[in-house]
Amino acid sequence: MFYLSDNDVHELEQKANDIRESTIEMLIAAGSGHTAGPLGMADIFALLYFRVLKHDAKNPDWEERDRFLLSIGHYAIALYAALIEAGVLAEEEIATYGVDDSRLPMSGMASCTPGMEISGGSLGHGLGIAVGMGLGLKRKNSPSLVYNLMSDGELGEGSTWEAAMAAAHHRLDNLIALVDFNDQQADGPSTATLSAEPVDAKWAAFGWHVQRVDGNDLDALVDAFDEARAVTEPRPRVIVCDTRMCKGVPFLEARERTHFIRVEPDEWGQALDLLDAAMPS
Repeated sequence: MFYLSDNDVHELEQKANDIRESTIEMLIAAGSGHTAGPLGMADIFALLYFRVLKHDAKNPDWEERDRFLLSIGHYAIALYAALIEAGVLAEEEIATYGVDDSRLPMSGMASCTPGMEISGGSLGHGLGIAVGMGLGLKRKNSPSLVYNLMSDGELGEGSTWEAAMAAAHHRLDNLIALVDFNDQQADGPSTATLSAEPVDAKWAAFGWHVQRVDGNDLDALVDAFDEARAVTEPRPRVIVCDTRMCKGVPFLEARERTHFIRVEPDEWGQALDLLDAAMPS
């Protein structure tokens, strides 16, 4: 169980804030990149890398590690920030984001970045790979878990539901899927483009243990991970996380929600100031 004291919660809030700051610093260095979704996911990345995942920062390929698969390749910037905070990557690499031959390409590539399990970006592939990894670990009698983070837009991909059906068929109780449900994709709101609602009922119909929580509420997330890991039935688990795009930067949160939110050059400094003020030392 992931019991959190008030001090633990404060530390995780600080880690999430640091992840947001590192994300913005990379965006400043590159001059562009995905902003809204990665900022909205910082709380989940903080919890994963500082409470949930079994991993070794000094040995990212440790055989006994839990596997974290980022299916949403354009969220790689948030993963890089988490890997920097966790000590897998050096802080100095922030300035290299998006540069030729950098270990931090704009869309995640497993061949470039230590700690990245798969090359994401072609949406709908992550869960299928996670199913394959889960089966492989089962056959090796490994206690390691597989976590797969996907977007709500990926729920419109048929391959996602084929993988969901396969996971339930093979009773993959070592697989926990996370869905970032911020209701936004390139063509507009996910629920208007191709609605997956009722999301909970769909996953349940495919044989999964389902929870839906506020993805920016650390207490709710801790409870959800506790419940997911405590399930005794031999079936996969999914946590649907309702997140707020640009979370942590109020003036961006209030802006019209878009997949490619526009941020003016002078606004990056304002965003960093707000994050600094939110977590005084």
